[in-house]
Amino acid sequence: MNPSLPLLLAQTSGAWVVLWLILGAAAGAGGCWFLLNARTQAFAREKQLEADRILEQARAKRDETLREAEVQAQKKLLETMDRFEKETAETRDEIKQAEKRLAKREDNLDKKLDVLNTKEKKIEDAEERIAGREAEIAGLKEDLDGKLEEQRVELLRIADLTREEAREMALSRVSHEVEREAGQIVEKTLLAAEEQARDKARKITIEAIQRYAAEHTCEATVATVDVPSDDMKGRIIGREGRNIRAFEKATGVTVIVDDTPGVVSISCFDPIRKEVSRLALERLIKDGRIHPTRIEELIEETEKQVLERVMEAGKHAVLEVNLHNVPKKIVEALGRLQFRTSYGQNVLRHSIEVAFLTGMMAEELGLDGQLARRCGLLHDIGKALDHEQEGTHTRLGAEFCRRFNEHEAVVNAAEGHHGDVPAIHVFTPLVTAADAVSASRPGGRRESLERYIKRLQELEAIATGFDGVRQAYAVEAGREVRVIVDAVKVDDRSSLKLARDVAQQIEANMTYPGEIKVTVLREIRATEYAR
Repeated sequence: MNPSLPLLLAQTSGAWVVLWLILGAAAGAGGCWFLLNARTQAFAREKQLEADRILEQARAKRDETLREAEVQAQKKLLETMDRFEKETAETRDEIKQAEKRLAKREDNLDKKLDVLNTKEKKIEDAEERIAGREAEIAGLKEDLDGKLEEQRVELLRIADLTREEAREMALSRVSHEVEREAGQIVEKTLLAAEEQARDKARKITIEAIQRYAAEHTCEATVATVDVPSDDMKGRIIGREGRNIRAFEKATGVTVIVDDTPGVVSISCFDPIRKEVSRLALERLIKDGRIHPTRIEELIEETEKQVLERVMEAGKHAVLEVNLHNVPKKIVEALGRLQFRTSYGQNVLRHSIEVAFLTGMMAEELGLDGQLARRCGLLHDIGKALDHEQEGTHTRLGAEFCRRFNEHEAVVNAAEGHHGDVPAIHVFTPLVTAADAVSASRPGGRRESLERYIKRLQELEAIATGFDGVRQAYAVEAGREVRVIVDAVKVDDRSSLKLARDVAQQIEANMTYPGEIKVTVLREIRATEYAR
Protein backbone atom coordinates (compact mmCIF):
# COMPACT_ATOMS: atom_id res chain seq x y z
CA MET A 1 0.00 0.00 0.00
CA ASN A 2 1.20 3.28 -1.00
CA PRO A 3 1.93 5.32 2.06
CA SER A 4 0.66 8.47 0.40
CA LEU A 5 -2.77 6.94 -0.32
CA PRO A 6 -4.22 7.55 3.13
CA LEU A 7 -3.00 11.07 2.91
CA LEU A 8 -4.55 11.42 -0.51
CA LEU A 9 -7.79 9.90 0.70
CA ALA A 10 -7.75 12.21 3.61
CA GLN A 11 -7.20 15.14 1.39
CA THR A 12 -9.85 14.02 -1.04
CA SER A 13 -12.33 13.44 1.77
CA GLY A 14 -11.68 17.01 3.13
CA ALA A 15 -12.23 18.51 -0.29
CA TRP A 16 -15.60 16.80 -0.58
CA VAL A 17 -16.56 17.98 2.78
CA VAL A 18 -15.70 21.53 1.81
CA LEU A 19 -17.55 21.12 -1.45
CA TRP A 20 -20.62 19.80 0.29
CA LEU A 21 -20.44 22.64 2.76
CA ILE A 22 -20.29 25.15 -0.07
CA LEU A 23 -23.18 23.47 -1.85
CA GLY A 24 -25.19 23.40 1.41
CA ALA A 25 -24.51 27.04 2.01
CA ALA A 26 -25.52 27.88 -1.53
CA ALA A 27 -28.68 25.80 -1.22
CA GLY A 28 -29.51 27.56 2.13
CA ALA A 29 -28.90 30.95 0.63
CA GLY A 30 -31.11 30.06 -2.31
CA GLY A 31 -33.83 28.82 0.01
CA CYS A 32 -33.61 31.94 2.10
CA TRP A 33 -33.86 34.03 -1.03
CA PHE A 34 -36.88 32.15 -2.22
CA LEU A 35 -38.51 32.50 1.21
CA LEU A 36 -37.69 36.20 1.43
CA ASN A 37 -38.92 36.75 -2.10
CA ALA A 38 -42.11 34.89 -1.28
CA ARG A 39 -42.70 36.98 1.89
CA THR A 40 -41.92 40.17 -0.01
CA GLN A 41 -44.44 39.32 -2.71
CA ALA A 42 -47.02 38.35 -0.08
CA PHE A 43 -46.43 41.66 1.78
CA ALA A 44 -46.68 43.59 -1.47
CA ARG A 45 -49.96 41.86 -2.36
CA GLU A 46 -51.25 42.62 1.15
CA LYS A 47 -50.33 46.31 0.87
CA GLN A 48 -51.83 46.44 -2.60
CA LEU A 49 -55.07 45.03 -1.26
CA GLU A 50 -55.03 47.57 1.60
CA ALA A 51 -54.35 50.40 -0.80
CA ASP A 52 -57.20 49.23 -3.02
CA ARG A 53 -59.47 49.10 0.03
CA ILE A 54 -58.49 52.63 1.17
CA LEU A 55 -58.95 53.90 -2.37
CA GLU A 56 -62.39 52.32 -2.51
CA GLN A 57 -63.32 53.92 0.85
CA ALA A 58 -62.11 57.31 -0.37
CA ARG A 59 -64.17 56.95 -3.55
CA ALA A 60 -67.20 56.02 -1.48
CA LYS A 61 -66.67 58.97 0.85
CA ARG A 62 -66.20 61.25 -2.13
CA ASP A 63 -69.44 60.08 -3.64
CA GLU A 64 -71.23 60.55 -0.32
CA THR A 65 -69.76 64.07 0.10
CA LEU A 66 -70.80 64.96 -3.41
CA ARG A 67 -74.31 63.74 -2.75
CA GLU A 68 -74.51 65.76 0.49
CA ALA A 69 -73.14 68.84 -1.30
CA GLU A 70 -75.72 68.42 -4.01
CA VAL A 71 -78.46 68.12 -1.39
CA GLN A 72 -77.23 71.24 0.45
CA ALA A 73 -76.92 73.13 -2.81
CA GLN A 74 -80.45 72.13 -3.78
CA LYS A 75 -81.72 73.20 -0.33
CA LYS A 76 -79.92 76.56 -0.45
CA LEU A 77 -81.14 77.09 -4.02
CA LEU A 78 -84.71 76.48 -2.89
CA GLU A 79 -84.31 78.86 0.07
CA THR A 80 -82.81 81.53 -2.18
CA MET A 81 -85.61 81.14 -4.67
CA ASP A 82 -88.22 81.43 -1.89
CA ARG A 83 -86.56 84.56 -0.46
CA PHE A 84 -86.27 86.06 -3.93
CA GLU A 85 -89.93 85.40 -4.60
CA LYS A 86 -90.92 86.99 -1.26
CA GLU A 87 -88.74 90.05 -1.89
CA THR A 88 -90.10 90.30 -5.39
CA ALA A 89 -93.64 90.14 -4.05
CA GLU A 90 -92.86 92.85 -1.45
CA THR A 91 -91.23 95.05 -4.07
CA ARG A 92 -94.21 94.54 -6.32
CA ASP A 93 -96.54 95.57 -3.47
CA GLU A 94 -94.43 98.64 -2.74
CA ILE A 95 -94.50 99.61 -6.38
CA LYS A 96 -98.27 99.25 -6.41
CA GLN A 97 -98.56 101.39 -3.26
CA ALA A 98 -96.25 104.01 -4.79
CA GLU A 99 -98.34 103.99 -7.95
CA LYS A 100 -101.48 104.54 -5.87
CA ARG A 101 -99.83 107.43 -3.98
CA LEU A 102 -98.66 109.00 -7.22
CA ALA A 103 -102.13 108.67 -8.68
CA LYS A 104 -103.59 110.31 -5.57
CA ARG A 105 -101.05 113.12 -5.74
CA GLU A 106 -101.86 113.70 -9.38
CA ASP A 107 -105.52 114.04 -8.43
CA ASN A 108 -104.65 116.50 -5.68
CA LEU A 109 -102.44 118.49 -8.05
CA ASP A 110 -105.27 118.66 -10.57
CA LYS A 111 -107.62 119.93 -7.85
CA LYS A 112 -105.07 122.50 -6.67
CA LEU A 113 -104.52 123.61 -10.25
CA ASP A 114 -108.25 124.18 -10.61
CA VAL A 115 -108.29 126.14 -7.35
CA LEU A 116 -105.31 128.24 -8.47
CA ASN A 117 -106.96 129.00 -11.76
CA THR A 118 -110.10 130.09 -9.92
CA LYS A 119 -108.08 132.29 -7.53
CA GLU A 120 -106.10 133.76 -10.39
CA LYS A 121 -109.32 134.75 -12.11
CA LYS A 122 -110.58 136.31 -8.87
CA ILE A 123 -107.31 138.20 -8.45
CA GLU A 124 -107.55 139.56 -11.95
CA ASP A 125 -111.10 140.74 -11.27
CA ALA A 126 -109.95 142.30 -7.97
CA GLU A 127 -107.07 144.08 -9.71
CA GLU A 128 -109.49 145.55 -12.22
CA ARG A 129 -111.73 146.78 -9.40
CA ILE A 130 -108.70 148.17 -7.50
CA ALA A 131 -107.50 150.00 -10.59
CA GLY A 132 -110.93 151.59 -10.98
CA ARG A 133 -110.97 152.45 -7.27
CA GLU A 134 -107.51 154.03 -7.48
CA ALA A 135 -108.61 156.18 -10.34
CA GLU A 136 -111.65 157.24 -8.33
CA ILE A 137 -109.49 157.94 -5.25
CA ALA A 138 -107.05 159.97 -7.33
CA GLY A 139 -109.90 162.15 -8.48
CA LEU A 140 -111.18 162.55 -4.93
CA LYS A 141 -107.67 163.38 -3.74
CA GLU A 142 -107.34 166.14 -6.29
CA ASP A 143 -110.67 167.59 -5.16
CA LEU A 144 -109.61 167.28 -1.48
CA ASP A 145 -106.25 168.96 -2.12
CA GLY A 146 -108.01 171.82 -3.78
CA LYS A 147 -110.45 172.23 -0.90
CA LEU A 148 -107.61 171.97 1.67
CA GLU A 149 -105.67 174.65 -0.14
CA GLU A 150 -108.72 176.88 -0.15
CA GLN A 151 -109.25 176.27 3.60
CA ARG A 152 -105.55 176.88 4.33
CA VAL A 153 -105.62 180.19 2.52
CA GLU A 154 -108.79 181.13 4.36
CA LEU A 155 -107.30 180.12 7.76
CA LEU A 156 -104.13 182.11 7.09
CA ARG A 157 -106.25 185.11 6.15
CA ILE A 158 -108.35 184.78 9.31
CA ALA A 159 -105.32 184.19 11.62
CA ASP A 160 -103.34 186.91 9.90
CA LEU A 161 -100.32 184.53 9.59
CA THR A 162 -98.06 183.74 6.72
CA ARG A 163 -97.42 180.17 5.58
CA GLU A 164 -93.94 180.12 7.18
CA GLU A 165 -95.23 181.39 10.52
CA ALA A 166 -97.95 178.79 10.64
CA ARG A 167 -95.46 176.03 9.79
CA GLU A 168 -93.09 177.16 12.56
CA MET A 169 -95.91 177.22 15.09
CA ALA A 170 -97.03 173.69 14.17
CA LEU A 171 -93.48 172.36 14.21
CA SER A 172 -92.86 173.93 17.64
CA ARG A 173 -95.96 172.29 19.08
CA VAL A 174 -95.06 168.90 17.59
CA SER A 175 -91.46 169.20 18.83
CA HIS A 176 -92.66 169.95 22.38
CA GLU A 177 -94.97 166.93 22.37
CA VAL A 178 -92.23 164.67 20.97
CA GLU A 179 -89.74 165.83 23.61
CA ARG A 180 -92.23 165.09 26.39
CA GLU A 181 -92.97 161.62 25.02
CA ALA A 182 -89.24 160.96 24.55
CA GLY A 183 -88.59 161.99 28.16
CA GLN A 184 -91.28 159.60 29.37
CA ILE A 185 -89.80 156.77 27.29
CA VAL A 186 -86.27 157.50 28.57
CA GLU A 187 -87.48 157.58 32.19
CA LYS A 188 -89.34 154.31 31.74
CA THR A 189 -86.33 152.71 30.08
CA LEU A 190 -83.98 153.89 32.84
CA LEU A 191 -86.29 152.56 35.55
CA ALA A 192 -86.52 149.17 33.80
CA ALA A 193 -82.73 149.05 33.31
CA GLU A 194 -82.15 149.98 36.96
CA GLU A 195 -84.52 147.24 38.12
CA GLN A 196 -82.85 144.66 35.88
CA ALA A 197 -79.40 145.78 37.02
CA ARG A 198 -80.46 145.53 40.67
CA ASP A 199 -81.81 142.01 40.15
CA LYS A 200 -78.70 140.97 38.24
CA ALA A 201 -76.38 142.42 40.91
CA ARG A 202 -78.34 140.69 43.66
CA LYS A 203 -78.14 137.37 41.78
CA ILE A 204 -74.39 137.69 41.17
CA THR A 205 -73.74 138.60 44.82
CA ILE A 206 -75.81 135.69 46.12
CA GLU A 207 -74.08 133.22 43.79
CA ALA A 208 -70.65 134.49 44.89
CA ILE A 209 -71.60 134.12 48.58
CA GLN A 210 -72.91 130.59 47.99
CA ARG A 211 -69.81 129.53 46.03
CA TYR A 212 -67.39 130.81 48.70
CA ALA A 213 -67.77 129.30 52.17
CA ALA A 214 -65.34 130.63 54.80
CA GLU A 215 -65.12 130.09 58.53
CA HIS A 216 -67.35 132.41 60.53
CA THR A 217 -65.21 133.10 63.58
CA CYS A 218 -64.01 136.10 65.55
CA GLU A 219 -60.57 136.39 67.13
CA ALA A 220 -59.69 137.83 70.50
CA THR A 221 -58.01 141.21 70.28
CA VAL A 222 -56.57 141.39 73.80
CA ALA A 223 -53.11 139.87 74.31
CA THR A 224 -52.85 138.09 77.66
CA VAL A 225 -50.28 135.67 79.06
CA ASP A 226 -51.09 133.02 81.65
CA VAL A 227 -48.96 133.20 84.79
CA PRO A 228 -48.74 130.10 87.02
CA SER A 229 -48.50 132.03 90.31
CA ASP A 230 -48.22 135.47 91.88
CA ASP A 231 -44.56 134.75 92.63
CA MET A 232 -43.93 134.62 88.86
CA LYS A 233 -45.53 138.07 88.56
CA GLY A 234 -42.93 139.36 91.03
CA ARG A 235 -40.12 137.78 89.02
CA ILE A 236 -41.49 139.38 85.84
CA ILE A 237 -41.40 142.78 87.55
CA GLY A 238 -37.94 142.14 88.99
CA ARG A 239 -36.01 143.98 91.67
CA GLU A 240 -37.15 147.60 91.65
CA GLY A 241 -38.91 146.86 88.33
CA ARG A 242 -35.76 146.33 86.28
CA ASN A 243 -37.04 143.24 84.45
CA ILE A 244 -40.34 144.76 83.34
CA ARG A 245 -38.57 148.00 82.32
CA ALA A 246 -36.07 146.05 80.24
CA PHE A 247 -38.89 144.07 78.65
CA GLU A 248 -40.94 147.17 77.79
CA LYS A 249 -37.86 148.98 76.47
CA ALA A 250 -36.87 146.07 74.21
CA THR A 251 -40.36 145.46 72.84
CA GLY A 252 -42.02 148.89 72.96
CA VAL A 253 -45.15 147.55 74.69
CA THR A 254 -46.81 148.15 78.03
CA VAL A 255 -47.00 145.18 80.38
CA ILE A 256 -49.93 145.42 82.81
CA VAL A 257 -49.44 143.41 86.01
CA ASP A 258 -52.48 143.92 88.23
CA ASP A 259 -54.48 141.97 90.80
CA THR A 260 -56.12 139.76 88.16
CA PRO A 261 -55.17 136.21 89.19
CA GLY A 262 -53.06 134.17 86.78
CA VAL A 263 -52.97 136.73 83.95
CA VAL A 264 -50.59 139.42 82.70
CA SER A 265 -51.87 141.77 79.96
CA ILE A 266 -49.88 143.31 77.11
CA SER A 267 -50.96 146.60 75.54
CA CYS A 268 -49.56 147.88 72.25
CA PHE A 269 -50.91 149.56 69.13
CA ASP A 270 -48.52 147.64 66.83
CA PRO A 271 -49.89 144.08 66.43
CA ILE A 272 -46.48 142.68 65.45
CA ARG A 273 -44.77 144.04 68.54
CA LYS A 274 -47.66 142.82 70.66
CA GLU A 275 -47.30 139.29 69.24
CA VAL A 276 -43.51 139.34 69.74
CA SER A 277 -44.02 140.47 73.34
CA ARG A 278 -46.62 137.78 74.03
CA LEU A 279 -44.46 134.94 72.66
CA ALA A 280 -41.31 136.24 74.37
CA LEU A 281 -43.06 136.55 77.73
CA GLU A 282 -44.48 133.03 77.43
CA ARG A 283 -40.98 131.68 76.68
CA LEU A 284 -39.51 133.63 79.62
CA ILE A 285 -42.11 132.21 82.02
CA LYS A 286 -41.49 128.71 80.69
CA ASP A 287 -37.70 129.13 80.84
CA GLY A 288 -37.71 130.63 84.34
CA ARG A 289 -34.52 132.65 83.85
CA ILE A 290 -35.82 136.19 83.89
CA HIS A 291 -33.19 138.92 83.81
CA PRO A 292 -32.40 141.79 81.36
CA THR A 293 -29.80 139.89 79.33
CA ARG A 294 -32.02 136.84 78.87
CA ILE A 295 -34.94 139.09 78.03
CA GLU A 296 -33.01 140.76 75.19
CA GLU A 297 -31.84 137.39 73.81
CA LEU A 298 -35.33 135.87 73.80
CA ILE A 299 -36.91 138.97 72.28
CA GLU A 300 -34.36 138.98 69.46
CA GLU A 301 -35.00 135.30 68.72
CA THR A 302 -38.76 135.78 68.91
CA GLU A 303 -38.64 138.74 66.49
CA LYS A 304 -36.94 136.54 63.89
CA GLN A 305 -39.54 133.81 64.35
CA VAL A 306 -42.45 136.24 64.07
CA LEU A 307 -40.98 137.82 60.92
CA GLU A 308 -40.68 134.35 59.41
CA ARG A 309 -44.33 133.71 60.33
CA VAL A 310 -45.27 137.03 58.72
CA MET A 311 -43.58 136.08 55.44
CA GLU A 312 -45.11 132.60 55.50
CA ALA A 313 -48.59 134.04 56.12
CA GLY A 314 -48.16 136.51 53.25
CA LYS A 315 -46.89 133.83 50.84
CA HIS A 316 -49.70 131.48 51.81
CA ALA A 317 -52.29 134.22 51.18
CA VAL A 318 -50.84 134.99 47.74
CA LEU A 319 -50.81 131.30 46.81
CA GLU A 320 -54.34 130.76 48.13
CA VAL A 321 -55.68 133.60 45.97
CA ASN A 322 -53.52 132.37 43.04
CA LEU A 323 -51.71 135.64 42.32
CA HIS A 324 -48.33 136.05 40.62
CA ASN A 325 -45.51 138.61 40.58
CA VAL A 326 -46.34 140.09 43.98
CA PRO A 327 -43.41 142.16 45.36
CA LYS A 328 -41.76 140.93 48.54
CA LYS A 329 -42.68 144.09 50.49
CA ILE A 330 -46.35 143.64 49.64
CA VAL A 331 -46.15 139.97 50.70
CA GLU A 332 -44.64 141.06 54.02
CA ALA A 333 -47.37 143.69 54.51
CA LEU A 334 -50.02 141.03 53.82
CA GLY A 335 -48.41 138.80 56.43
CA ARG A 336 -48.64 141.60 58.99
CA LEU A 337 -52.42 141.63 58.53
CA GLN A 338 -52.42 138.14 60.09
CA PHE A 339 -51.99 139.85 63.47
CA ARG A 340 -54.47 142.68 62.82
CA THR A 341 -58.18 142.40 63.66
CA SER A 342 -61.18 144.62 62.95
CA TYR A 343 -64.14 144.11 65.28
CA GLY A 344 -62.67 140.70 66.06
CA GLN A 345 -62.36 139.75 62.36
CA ASN A 346 -58.88 138.77 61.18
CA VAL A 347 -57.96 141.31 58.49
CA LEU A 348 -55.89 138.85 56.41
CA ARG A 349 -58.71 136.29 56.30
CA HIS A 350 -61.10 139.16 55.52
CA SER A 351 -58.85 140.28 52.61
CA ILE A 352 -58.67 136.73 51.22
CA GLU A 353 -62.44 136.40 51.46
CA VAL A 354 -62.95 139.75 49.69
CA ALA A 355 -60.52 138.64 46.98
CA PHE A 356 -62.47 135.46 46.28
CA LEU A 357 -65.85 137.21 46.32
CA THR A 358 -64.61 139.99 44.01
CA GLY A 359 -63.10 137.46 41.60
CA MET A 360 -66.30 135.41 41.45
CA MET A 361 -68.48 138.46 40.79
CA ALA A 362 -66.04 139.75 38.15
CA GLU A 363 -66.04 136.40 36.34
CA GLU A 364 -69.85 136.37 36.37
CA LEU A 365 -69.72 139.77 34.63
CA GLY A 366 -67.12 138.62 32.09
CA LEU A 367 -64.27 140.70 33.61
CA ASP A 368 -60.67 139.84 34.49
CA GLY A 369 -60.95 137.58 37.57
CA GLN A 370 -57.17 137.67 38.21
CA LEU A 371 -57.08 141.47 38.47
CA ALA A 372 -60.29 141.46 40.51
CA ARG A 373 -58.77 139.08 43.09
CA ARG A 374 -55.67 141.28 43.27
CA CYS A 375 -57.86 144.33 43.99
CA GLY A 376 -59.75 142.43 46.69
CA LEU A 377 -56.64 141.05 48.39
CA LEU A 378 -54.83 144.42 48.56
CA HIS A 379 -57.82 146.66 49.38
CA ASP A 380 -57.00 146.78 53.14
CA ILE A 381 -53.20 146.68 52.78
CA GLY A 382 -53.05 150.12 54.46
CA LYS A 383 -54.10 148.56 57.79
CA ALA A 384 -50.62 147.00 57.96
CA LEU A 385 -49.10 150.50 57.84
CA ASP A 386 -51.43 152.78 59.83
CA HIS A 387 -49.61 152.08 63.12
CA GLU A 388 -46.34 153.39 61.60
CA GLN A 389 -47.61 156.31 59.49
CA GLU A 390 -50.32 158.93 59.89
CA GLY A 391 -53.40 158.83 57.71
CA THR A 392 -56.35 156.62 56.89
CA HIS A 393 -55.74 153.05 55.82
CA THR A 394 -57.31 153.81 52.41
CA ARG A 395 -54.86 156.61 51.61
CA LEU A 396 -51.87 154.70 53.01
CA GLY A 397 -52.85 151.58 51.08
CA ALA A 398 -53.21 153.50 47.80
CA GLU A 399 -49.81 155.18 48.24
CA PHE A 400 -48.21 151.85 49.14
CA CYS A 401 -49.64 150.11 46.04
CA ARG A 402 -48.70 153.05 43.82
CA ARG A 403 -45.13 152.88 45.15
CA PHE A 404 -44.77 149.33 43.82
CA ASN A 405 -46.37 150.13 40.42
CA GLU A 406 -49.55 148.20 41.03
CA HIS A 407 -52.35 148.45 38.46
CA GLU A 408 -54.42 151.64 38.66
CA ALA A 409 -57.50 149.49 39.37
CA VAL A 410 -55.78 148.10 42.49
CA VAL A 411 -54.85 151.61 43.65
CA ASN A 412 -58.40 152.89 43.12
CA ALA A 413 -59.89 149.87 44.94
CA ALA A 414 -57.60 150.43 47.95
CA GLU A 415 -58.40 154.16 48.08
CA GLY A 416 -62.06 154.17 47.09
CA HIS A 417 -63.68 151.05 48.60
CA HIS A 418 -65.11 153.21 51.44
CA GLY A 419 -66.23 156.01 49.10
CA ASP A 420 -63.37 158.37 49.99
CA VAL A 421 -62.63 158.97 46.30
CA PRO A 422 -64.79 158.38 43.19
CA ALA A 423 -64.66 154.88 41.67
CA ILE A 424 -62.92 155.21 38.30
CA HIS A 425 -62.56 151.46 37.70
CA VAL A 426 -65.28 148.83 37.53
CA PHE A 427 -63.52 146.69 40.13
CA THR A 428 -63.89 149.28 42.91
CA PRO A 429 -67.69 148.83 43.31
CA LEU A 430 -67.16 145.06 43.27
CA VAL A 431 -64.57 145.34 46.07
CA THR A 432 -66.96 147.60 48.01
CA ALA A 433 -69.76 145.04 47.69
CA ALA A 434 -67.48 142.12 48.63
CA ASP A 435 -66.11 144.09 51.60
CA ALA A 436 -69.65 144.72 52.85
CA VAL A 437 -70.59 141.05 52.38
CA SER A 438 -67.54 139.85 54.29
CA ALA A 439 -68.08 142.34 57.11
CA SER A 440 -71.83 141.81 57.47
CA ARG A 441 -72.07 138.02 57.27
CA PRO A 442 -73.16 136.35 60.53
CA GLY A 443 -70.19 135.86 62.84
CA GLY A 444 -67.87 137.91 60.65
CA ARG A 445 -67.42 140.79 63.08
CA ARG A 446 -68.12 141.43 66.72
CA GLU A 447 -69.49 144.58 68.30
CA SER A 448 -69.26 145.67 71.88
CA LEU A 449 -72.43 145.26 73.93
CA GLU A 450 -72.80 149.01 74.46
CA ARG A 451 -72.48 149.80 70.76
CA TYR A 452 -74.88 147.02 69.84
CA ILE A 453 -77.57 148.22 72.26
CA LYS A 454 -77.06 151.82 71.13
CA ARG A 455 -77.57 150.83 67.50
CA LEU A 456 -80.83 149.03 68.33
CA GLN A 457 -82.07 152.03 70.31
CA GLU A 458 -81.25 154.38 67.43
CA LEU A 459 -83.19 152.18 65.03
CA GLU A 460 -86.29 152.18 67.22
CA ALA A 461 -86.00 155.93 67.89
CA ILE A 462 -85.85 156.77 64.19
CA ALA A 463 -88.90 154.61 63.45
CA THR A 464 -91.02 155.98 66.30
CA GLY A 465 -90.22 159.56 65.30
CA PHE A 466 -92.67 159.45 62.38
CA ASP A 467 -96.30 160.49 62.70
CA GLY A 468 -98.77 157.62 62.99
CA VAL A 469 -96.24 155.09 64.38
CA ARG A 470 -97.42 153.36 67.55
CA GLN A 471 -94.48 151.01 68.25
CA ALA A 472 -91.19 149.93 66.67
CA TYR A 473 -89.05 146.88 67.40
CA ALA A 474 -85.50 146.11 66.21
CA VAL A 475 -85.22 142.37 65.56
CA GLU A 476 -82.81 139.91 63.89
CA ALA A 477 -79.83 141.46 65.73
CA GLY A 478 -80.57 144.86 64.22
CA ARG A 479 -80.97 143.54 60.66
CA GLU A 480 -84.69 144.37 60.61
CA VAL A 481 -86.94 146.97 62.21
CA ARG A 482 -90.68 146.29 62.43
CA VAL A 483 -92.89 149.37 62.59
CA ILE A 484 -96.47 149.07 63.89
CA VAL A 485 -98.67 151.98 62.73
CA ASP A 486 -102.09 153.28 63.69
CA ALA A 487 -104.52 151.87 61.11
CA VAL A 488 -106.75 154.93 61.40
CA LYS A 489 -104.03 157.51 60.70
CA VAL A 490 -102.00 155.51 58.13
CA ASP A 491 -103.63 153.84 55.14
CA ASP A 492 -102.12 151.21 52.81
CA ARG A 493 -100.54 153.69 50.40
CA SER A 494 -99.12 155.75 53.24
CA SER A 495 -97.56 152.54 54.66
CA LEU A 496 -95.44 152.15 51.54
CA LYS A 497 -94.27 155.77 51.75
CA LEU A 498 -93.59 155.42 55.49
CA ALA A 499 -91.37 152.34 54.94
CA ARG A 500 -89.39 154.27 52.34
CA ASP A 501 -89.06 157.35 54.57
CA VAL A 502 -87.84 155.26 57.53
CA ALA A 503 -85.28 153.48 55.36
CA GLN A 504 -83.97 156.81 54.00
CA GLN A 505 -83.75 158.24 57.51
CA ILE A 506 -81.74 155.19 58.68
CA GLU A 507 -79.38 155.50 55.69
CA ALA A 508 -78.81 159.20 56.41
CA ASN A 509 -78.28 159.02 60.19
CA MET A 510 -76.69 155.63 60.94
CA THR A 511 -73.56 153.65 60.10
CA TYR A 512 -74.03 149.88 59.88
CA PRO A 513 -72.72 146.88 57.91
CA GLY A 514 -74.88 145.26 55.25
CA GLU A 515 -78.54 146.29 55.03
CA ILE A 516 -81.50 146.81 57.38
CA LYS A 517 -84.98 145.66 56.42
CA VAL A 518 -87.89 147.98 57.27
CA THR A 519 -91.29 146.28 57.68
CA VAL A 520 -94.44 148.37 58.28
CA LEU A 521 -97.35 146.48 59.87
CA ARG A 522 -100.88 147.86 59.66
CA GLU A 523 -103.94 146.03 60.91
CA ILE A 524 -107.43 146.71 62.23
CA ARG A 525 -108.71 144.67 65.15
CA ALA A 526 -112.43 144.66 65.95
CA THR A 527 -113.31 143.46 69.46
CA GLU A 528 -116.78 142.91 70.89
CA TYR A 529 -118.06 140.99 73.90
CA ALA A 530 -121.09 138.69 73.88
CA ARG A 531 -122.99 138.78 77.16
